Amino acid sequence: MEVYLRGLISVFIISLTIIGCVENNDGETKSQTSFIPTVYETQSVEPIINKPEPASAEDPGLEIPLEPSKIRMGVPESIQELLGDSIELGEGFDLVDDLENASLVLSVMPAKSTEPIAFRWIFALVAPFPTVTDEISTTDLVRMWRGMAQEDFLPEYLLVSRATFHVFNQLWGSPHQERVRIVERSEMLDLAWEERKAWGILPFEEISPRWKVVRIDRVSPFDQDFDPLVYELSVNLGWKPTAVDSSAATFQVPLEAVVTNRDEEKFTSLILTGTTALVRHTALRMEEKGIVYPASDIQEWLVSADLTHISNEAPFYPECPPAIPLRGGRRFCSDPRYIELLKAVGADVIELTGNHLLDWGMDPFLYTLDLYAANNMHIYGGGRNLDEAIQPLIIEHHRNRIAFLGCNRAGPENIWAGENLPGTAPCDLNWMEEEIRRLRAQGYLPVVTFQHYEVEDFTPMNLTKQEFRRMSAAGAVIVSGSQAHFPHGFEFIDDGFMHFGLGNLFFDQMFYYHRRQFIDRHIFYNGKYLGVEILTTMLEDNARPRPMTVEERQDMLADYFLASGW
Repeated sequence: MEVYLRGLISVFIISLTIIGCVENNDGETKSQTSFIPTVYETQSVEPIINKPEPASAEDPGLEIPLEPSKIRMGVPESIQELLGDSIELGEGFDLVDDLENASLVLSVMPAKSTEPIAFRWIFALVAPFPTVTDEISTTDLVRMWRGMAQEDFLPEYLLVSRATFHVFNQLWGSPHQERVRIVERSEMLDLAWEERKAWGILPFEEISPRWKVVRIDRVSPFDQDFDPLVYELSVNLGWKPTAVDSSAATFQVPLEAVVTNRDEEKFTSLILTGTTALVRHTALRMEEKGIVYPASDIQEWLVSADLTHISNEAPFYPECPPAIPLRGGRRFCSDPRYIELLKAVGADVIELTGNHLLDWGMDPFLYTLDLYAANNMHIYGGGRNLDEAIQPLIIEHHRNRIAFLGCNRAGPENIWAGENLPGTAPCDLNWMEEEIRRLRAQGYLPVVTFQHYEVEDFTPMNLTKQEFRRMSAAGAVIVSGSQAHFPHGFEFIDDGFMHFGLGNLFFDQMFYYHRRQFIDRHIFYNGKYLGVEILTTMLEDNARPRPMTVEERQDMLADYFLASGW
C-alpha cells in the first residue's frame, strides 16, 4: 500500500458530542498548458492529551483510567491487512494486537453512519477483461452475495480475499457458501481467467490491466468525476470505543482528512484514439455544420480526461484547397481553422506518425508544428529533424510519469525524418527497446503508438503482432495502433496491454466495419498503470462518431474478444 496518513492523529478529551470530520473533495480542472505534478506539504500535529486526575486511594470503586501517555488502539488483523502502511499513529498512541485490551478499535461503519470516519476504502467489482457485461445494480450484487440472484449476465460466483470478506460480511451479512469463495489475493486473477465463471471484489489500488471494472448502478471508480458518497462499494472505517475503559467513550480521533485508497491527486486518465484526418467528407461536414460538429456526441468523453491523445494524419495548410467543392483523392491537408476541433476536444497530446503529414511538402508540416506549439499541444512521433522526431514526450501528472513514444513503420520512406529533414519518426525497434527499458528504470510508464501496416480485418498481420509484443516485453505498459481504419483486437503480456488498432476517430469511411470505432480510456494511479476502459462509437454522417447502443456495443465487444482468442 502506498497511501499514507498525513500528519499525526490528535486526541482530545471532549464531551460525548460527536464532532464530524470534513473531507476535502476539491476537484481538479484539466490544464492543457501544464503537467507539473502536485507537491504536497503537510505539517505534523502534536497529540494533545489532557491527563485525567489520578484515582483516589480512598475510593477503591473508582475505575483506573488509561495511562496518560498512551491510548491503546486496536486494528483487527483483516483490516490491518487491508490498510497496510496507511495506518500510522503518532506519539501518544499504542497500536496493540490484543483487541480485548484496546480502548479504541478500528471498525467497519454502517454506510449511512453519521459518526466520524478515519478511512474510506474504495473497492471495485471486477471481471476478466473479455467480459461483455458492463454494469449491474447494487441489488443484483447483494443478491448474488447472498445466493439469491441467478441472472444469465451474472457470474457463477465471486472471489474475495479474506480481508475483503471480513468487510462485506459485516455490511451485507453472511454470504452463500457456493456463491462467494475466499482465495489468496495473488490467485484471484488467474482463477477468474481460467474458469471465466467468476468475478471478484478487490480494493481499488489492486486493480490490474487484465481486469475489467464493472459498473455498479452506472458508477465506476475509474470515472473522472467519481463520487464515493454515491458508490455502493465505498467502505467507511472509524475508531469505536470498547468496554475496556468507560472513559474511552469520551475520546475523539479527529483527522486532518479522511484517508483513502483512491486519492484524486494520484489519479490520471489518458484517452487514446485512432485515426483522425480532417479531410474529404469530414471537412465538408465541418464547413456545412460547424467546425466542432464531428465531436458533438463524444466531446464530453474526450475533454473530461486528464490527457487526450489525437493522431492527426493531415497537416494544416493555409493554402489548402477548400472542402467545397468536395476534393477527392488521397493527398490530404486541412484548413488551419480546423485546429478549433482539436481544441474543443481538449487535445493535449498530438501524435505525428501519420503517413499523409508530408502530402503537401515540408513547409505545411513545419507550419503544423508551429500551430500545435502556439496552442500548447504537445507532440511526439515526428519533428523538425530525426533527433526531435524520436524524442519521447514526457508528461508528469499527479505523481504519474508517462512517456510517449511513436513511430511510422509503414512508410513511405520519403516521409521519415532525417538528420536535417523534418518528418515522422522511423521505427528503429532496437533503439526503442533500449529506450523503453531506460525509461522504466527511471520510473516512467512508457506508452508506445505505431503507424503500422493497414489490414482490413479484425486481426492485424503477424509482423504487427510481433513488433507490438517486442515493445510490451521491453516494458511498455501500453502499445497502441493508430493506423487501423478497420479496428483490431487486443492482447496482454503480463500486465502490458496491447491494442493492435483502434479504428478511425474523425475520418469519413462509412463502410460498416470502418464505422465501428474504439476509444481507449487508460487509468494510472500513484505511479502504476491500473487498466483500461474500452469505449465504443459508431460513425454517422461521414464525420460524427456517437456512443454505441447497448446492442451495438455488445456485438462489437463479442466480435473482438473472439478475434483476440478469448
